[in-house]
Amino acid sequence: MSTVTTPPSGLTASPAVPEPGERLAADPSHRGAAPTAPRRDAEASRAAILRAARYLLARHAHADITLKAVADRAGVSAPLVLKYFGNKDALFARVMSFESDADALLDAPLEELGRHMVRHLLEGQTQRGADPVLRIVFAPLQGERGDILRANFRTQVSDRLAGRLSGPDAGLRAELAVSTLLGLGVMYGIARGAHLRGTSIDAIVDRYAPAVQAQLAP
Repeated sequence: MSTVTTPPSGLTASPAVPEPGERLAADPSHRGAAPTAPRRDAEASRAAILRAARYLLARHAHADITLKAVADRAGVSAPLVLKYFGNKDALFARVMSFESDADALLDAPLEELGRHMVRHLLEGQTQRGADPVLRIVFAPLQGERGDILRANFRTQVSDRLAGRLSGPDAGLRAELAVSTLLGLGVMYGIARGAHLRGTSIDAIVDRYAPAVQAQLAP
């Protein structure tokens, strides 16, 4: 957060100048007064860029995606994308990681994990318009970079889940649980099944989560 310094008497402080294309947050301390220069909302801009890149990667080959397309979808300028991520390869290295997505997907006690995973996927589709873990379905679009997606998915999602399981065949059970979840994601978010989408999330969780949880059990 920037510090505002009061200028000496008789001088006027220069207004803050935003980076090109960067979204700004209004200063709440001056309500009712003349408009003042708002603060930069850098984290929101970074998040919007990552969301835009994920959206495009799920629909187009990496080679066909331009930084301008990412910037346009994120509502920022292409120079701002370069400022925050350096270049296209660095940006998509972040997008091809499932690390933070797995944090959210697996954030529940093991005995409740099936319900949490199903609910997390469905709420991602309905509230955020996408589920980042479902990006693995589009790996065939990405050529050699699809191999990076697959390797990241195995180590950051499937293998990480397996590490939480006790008993025999932990790796197999983890992959079966994840594949059960992805099947629901494909039918709900890609095929857009009318019956699924016409049913409440709570009802789907009640019916489907036991199938995921059953794979997690020894």
